Amino acid sequence: MKDKFGREIGYLRVAVTDRCNLRCLYCMPEEGVEFKPHPEILTYEEIERVIRAAVPLGITKIRLTGGEPLVRKDLPDFIKKIRSIPGIEEIALTTNGTFLPKYAYALKEAGLDRVNISLDSLKPERYKEMTRGGDLSKVLRGINLALDLGLKPVKLNVVVVKGFNDDEVLDFVAFVREKEVHVRFIEFMSIGESRTWKNRGYVENAQLRERISLKDQTLTALSAEEVSVLGNGPAEYYRVQGGLGTIGFISPVSNHFCSRCNRLRLTADGKLRPCLLSDRYVDIKTALRSGGSQKTLQDLIKKTIFSKPEEKEIDQTKPEDEIGPDTAFMSQIGG
Repeated sequence: MKDKFGREIGYLRVAVTDRCNLRCLYCMPEEGVEFKPHPEILTYEEIERVIRAAVPLGITKIRLTGGEPLVRKDLPDFIKKIRSIPGIEEIALTTNGTFLPKYAYALKEAGLDRVNISLDSLKPERYKEMTRGGDLSKVLRGINLALDLGLKPVKLNVVVVKGFNDDEVLDFVAFVREKEVHVRFIEFMSIGESRTWKNRGYVENAQLRERISLKDQTLTALSAEEVSVLGNGPAEYYRVQGGLGTIGFISPVSNHFCSRCNRLRLTADGKLRPCLLSDRYVDIKTALRSGGSQKTLQDLIKKTIFSKPEEKEIDQTKPEDEIGPDTAFMSQIGG
C-alpha cells in the first residue's frame, strides 16, 4: 500500500517490550525510565492480530525490536506464529546481542531470518562504560553464533559518538575484514536521553568516510544487486578491500532518507507510528481491546499510512528546549 507521497509501505517494526537489560548512556538515564505496567503492553496475541491485519495491506517484512526484545519471555514461540502467517517474507530481530548465546538456536529454529546487533565499541571496558555494565564477550559470542547458524546478513549497528567511540572507526573496518558482518555507522540522533548529548555527540558520516579513505582503506560502493541482498534499508554500503563483510553509513541527520522510507512502527503499548522522527501516532490498542474487527484494524493502519509525513518533523538541530516534550526515549518507540 502506498502513502499519499507514493511510498510503498511494506515494513513493520514491532517493539515487543519497552524494557532493556542495558542502560546505554545516550539511550536511557542511569536510573532507567519508567516502564509501562504489564497490562498496558500488547500481548503477543494482540500483536499477531495487528500483523495479520497489516499483511493484506502490503506488509511483508517484520522486524522485532524493544527495548531489548529478548528480555520478553517466549519470543521464539511468537516468531513461530508470525512465520505461519501467509505473506510474511522476512522476520528480523534487532538486539543488543547479550542474550544471543542463550537464544540463538531457538530463534533460528522458530524461523527468524536475520539479526541486527547494536554494538558501539569493541573495547571491553568502554563497552561496559557505554552500556553501564554490559559484557562485550557475550555480544561477540552472539555474533559468532549468529554467523554459524546462518542468521544472515548479520548487521552491526554502531552509533558514533564524538569523543567517545569515534576513534574506533578503523577498528570496526578491521572487524569487517575478519568476519562476514556488515557494520553500519549511524549518525547520533537527538532523541530522548541523547538530547543532552547533542552538542558533543554528533559526527557526520561524510567525515567518517573521509577518515577511512585517508588510511588507505579503499571503499567501493556496492552494486544495486549486492545492496538488495542486504535489504532495501537506508544504509549506503561499501566494500572494503579484503573484507568479508561491508561498511555502511546511515545518515538520518546529514542526509535524511525520508523519500525512501517504507516503514511503520508499532510500540509496545499499542501506538502505531508512521515516523520515528515525529510525534504522530494512531492508537490501535483501544480497538484491539474493545473487540474491533480486522477491518477496523486495517482502517487504523491505513490512517497511519496516510498520516505519514513527507519528511521528519523533529528537527534535531534545534536546541533541547525547543524540541517537543512528547518525544519519547528511543527504547520506548523501537528506534
